Amino acid sequence: MLSGLMNFLRACFRPRSDQYSHTSLDTGGRQDGLLWYKDTGQHVNGEFSMAVVQANNLLEDQSQLESGCLSLNELGPYGTFVGVYDGHGGPETSRFINEHLFQHLKRFTSEQQTMSVDVIRKAYQATEEGFLSLVTKQWPMKPQIAAVGSCCLVGVICGGTLYVANLGDSRAVLGRAVKATGEVLAIQLSAEHNVCIESVRQELQSLHPDDSQIVVLKHNVWRVKGLIQVSRSIGDVYLKKAEFNREPLYSKFRLREPLKRPILSADPSISVHQLQPHDQFVILASDGLWEHLSNQEAVDIVQNHPQSGSARRLVKTALKEAANKREMRYSDLKKIDRGVRRHFHDDITVIVVFLDSNLVSRASSVKGPNLSVKGGGVNLRPNILAPCATPTEAGST
Repeated sequence: MLSGLMNFLRACFRPRSDQYSHTSLDTGGRQDGLLWYKDTGQHVNGEFSMAVVQANNLLEDQSQLESGCLSLNELGPYGTFVGVYDGHGGPETSRFINEHLFQHLKRFTSEQQTMSVDVIRKAYQATEEGFLSLVTKQWPMKPQIAAVGSCCLVGVICGGTLYVANLGDSRAVLGRAVKATGEVLAIQLSAEHNVCIESVRQELQSLHPDDSQIVVLKHNVWRVKGLIQVSRSIGDVYLKKAEFNREPLYSKFRLREPLKRPILSADPSISVHQLQPHDQFVILASDGLWEHLSNQEAVDIVQNHPQSGSARRLVKTALKEAANKREMRYSDLKKIDRGVRRHFHDDITVIVVFLDSNLVSRASSVKGPNLSVKGGGVNLRPNILAPCATPTEAGST
């Protein structure tokens, strides 16, 4: 009983991370081979930690943390925006989301003068429409961009409320301290849209009752039309608009029968959580992390170590698991270059957002410093269309 109480107290009064590691003032983070990281930083509701490891030849994961004013004017509201965008088929969609989604959110927040589920939904819709316009414009020169898409996970902390919106199979997990036992439990906040989940398959089948092949088991993996694992995304317009499911799109992406209505959706699942003092932190990560760690394992790793470097620690633990599964050493995995590395693990993005209850409980009208951090990777020229993936690769997010 005493040890449980001590664990609970430790969860509520954790030492500041700067006692363990120096704090970098630059928002760009640091690079260690294919690993980019920012061990610690301050957002208006507490501290945060970010890390990205690249596996693909072109980094398909994009991410951002924006803190301070969440509207176009300085009247507020104020809070923290976190986005994890796991691209597939290429980096174009995730890069587009990284450049536009937050700006749309600020615009709709200004119009409604508050943060809401409606604001977030409209920001997703505007981003989807913007990318569709880009595809329409580029289709004559780069038709394969119609087969590029991205998952889109967003967390917004504003006025003591946490909004979580999701398309695809990235995941947000809350670490919540339990007073009675001192444990910190993992609570999944995001709904996922991957057809490996039976309820997602049933949803698609109910929406397309006339199509017995809407979901196909291919190479022991469930896929929408045998092509892609996620049922909701930004982009992937070849499965949303008939005019982009034709030549000159590569034949492996073209459906045998005409596309009568959209197969994939860009309508996010959105949940709202009133934050409590015992809510410790939120982990937002692409599915590359969750392939190797359970929700509770990830929460335990964050809880049992200093805050500084939490995201990098999670990424390294996942990489060690990936190496173990292939019966190789982590040190040898690190030597494998991008591109080839994708055979061992996916791009992985992790953002850990710590929740300081004293800051979270303040009104959203209380000003905080503006901060913008974009997750990094190997620097390459922007707007390069990735080598066209096989259907199997394109379906892996």
